[in-house]
Amino acid sequence: MNTRMKVLIAKAAIGVTAVAGAGIAQANSGGDDGAGDQPITGVALEQASVAALDHTGGGTVTETEVGDEESRYEVEVTMADGRKIDVQLDRDFRYVSEKVDHESGDGHD
Repeated sequence: MNTRMKVLIAKAAIGVTAVAGAGIAQANSGGDDGAGDQPITGVALEQASVAALDHTGGGTVTETEVGDEESRYEVEVTMADGRKIDVQLDRDFRYVSEKVDHESGDGHD
């Protein structure tokens, strides 16, 4: 049941990400060199979202990137407490590393 719940959470996050994806793609289209500024799309988005949410234990996928300088995929997950966790994944959607931004966005660290 725990795995099933994670998949349901991931699917919900994917829906939110899909709606936000157009805005993210638009925002990322003006990068300096274009490399690493593309959002993850399609099946890769689903797989990366599931892997990142599985690693963080929940949250909402708020941004994605293909070809990040640190890994093949980067998935930003925003937790309920406002923390943002950048989860780095390899080509096979395996965890590589993470970076946690402890700033909650509400003026409290």
